[in-house]
Amino acid sequence: MAAAGPRLCDRTELPGMSLVVYLAAGVLALSAAVLFRRPRTTAGKPSAPHNPLTASTCAAIVLGAVVFLCSAPMTLAAVNDLTGIPNFGAPLTYGLLSAYSCSLLILLINWRGGPSDRVRGLILRSIAAYVPLIVAIVLLFSLADARVERLTDLDTYYANTPGMREMIVLYLLGHTAATVAMSVVCVRWGREVTGLLRTGLRLIFVGAVLDLVGFQLAKYTAVVARWTGHDLDFLSTGVAPPMAALAALTCSAGFVLPRLLPAAVGHWRGLRDYRRLDPLWHRVGFVSTAPKPPASWWQLPEERLHWREVAIHDALLALAPYFDDRVRERALSAALGDGHSAHQARVTSEAAMLAAAAHRAAAREEPLRTPSTYRLHAMEGSGAGGLVELAQALRVPRQGS
Repeated sequence: MAAAGPRLCDRTELPGMSLVVYLAAGVLALSAAVLFRRPRTTAGKPSAPHNPLTASTCAAIVLGAVVFLCSAPMTLAAVNDLTGIPNFGAPLTYGLLSAYSCSLLILLINWRGGPSDRVRGLILRSIAAYVPLIVAIVLLFSLADARVERLTDLDTYYANTPGMREMIVLYLLGHTAATVAMSVVCVRWGREVTGLLRTGLRLIFVGAVLDLVGFQLAKYTAVVARWTGHDLDFLSTGVAPPMAALAALTCSAGFVLPRLLPAAVGHWRGLRDYRRLDPLWHRVGFVSTAPKPPASWWQLPEERLHWREVAIHDALLALAPYFDDRVRERALSAALGDGHSAHQARVTSEAAMLAAAAHRAAAREEPLRTPSTYRLHAMEGSGAGGLVELAQALRVPRQGS
């Protein structure tokens, strides 16, 4: 490789030029972290680290983040200084961009699914196409004369340099091929599906179009302009980077949305129900002997809700010997007299009976000699719905004695 040469870029300008790229990298990395931190056990499904779809989604998003991180002028300067080779950050970034393009194809293959042999074959073909491309990028750079460090305009500055010229065209063509293939798959598949999956595919398609028009077309135009003796470098240095960031974020949203939104809605509902159970938990929690949840600095709302449900059910069983049918029947009559529906009246009467039972248990009174055999509505079904109804009824209990 060529020895270190003069640097013509003003490095004092690099932080501001790198900011938008670092922000895009940070958002992508955060998306991957959130996706990877999904619950580790799902009924009959592999946990996140072993789920091919989740793993390939995270890999693609992380690679996208790494590409942006490496393409920032500040990072390029640091890589060049570390290796002692001017412009070494270019083949590193272009190689990673090619790997990112390949990962997007693999992600789409895993997402669409099908027979395992077919999926494996398509993945191997994608890898077989992009590994030689990455090797070629490195070899072409090693054969080129690129001694002048260019941190922001390398594509146009070396557009006519043998070796560098071919390397630039090669990485662009590889990225274009993956983007076009991704667009075609999104359009065809989008006609077959509905709901969140179709929304995700549309976002991916929009991101691909933004990449094609905003990044790739700008790069191609600026490079071809140099070939013909013109200067349209602003397309490569000023237009392409922010458009690439916007495109990558849009594509990532398309990949992540169908996988995260249902879980996010579930966790939001879990957090809502967890809080709505507070009146019931504060009333009966003192008698619960259920195991405490595992100590953890972070627990997902659905996990918290599950542990609270278990503890409340245990407490209700412990209070059953104190249930008094007379309290329940008086409260039921009063609720029906107030115009409540049969179901509302039932829940209200159960809340009154439970409140009286909790009061006697807290006072350390003896259980009833003939306790009620009545079964609470909240104990009849699965889920937190019945418990939430009981908890809300406890806010204004009707007690009788």
